[in-house]
Amino acid sequence: MPFAITKRNALQGLLIYAAGDSVAAMILGVFSPWRLMGIMLIGATVYAWEIPAYFRWIDRRTSATGNGPRRALARTGLALLYFNPLWIARHLLFIALFSANGEALRLALLQTAFLSWLVNIPIAIVGNFVIQVVLPLRWRFAGSAIFSGLMAIYYALSGVWFDA
Repeated sequence: MPFAITKRNALQGLLIYAAGDSVAAMILGVFSPWRLMGIMLIGATVYAWEIPAYFRWIDRRTSATGNGPRRALARTGLALLYFNPLWIARHLLFIALFSANGEALRLALLQTAFLSWLVNIPIAIVGNFVIQVVLPLRWRFAGSAIFSGLMAIYYALSGVWFDA
């Protein structure tokens, strides 16, 4: 049976991603109700579907490795691979689209995303380790959404800091 969006994941994605991005938008002085609604939509649909589905895939993929350090490393590594520069670039693309910021839609967005990802690796390792190893599967999307909400603040700021 294909993975479906649960009401719980949709609500968590809607609230947590929107909250994190709204904080970032307020810090940058670019808050927009359109951006808020767009991120709410993405959090409640795209992210509420793909992230839990990927976490289930990680569980299936690493189930044969037991419950020791090898599995912990594999799960953390696979989560890091998922939230890669292309994922960050897509998130920055969503922000630009919902902010009606056409000038941000350029190839340099990939460079900005790569730098953002590179600087963020130490924090992402710790965050993804906690999400993948400490939290039970049922709570991983919520944990990931909270972590991503915090990272959304960083991603939005990195869009300014690392703008190529």
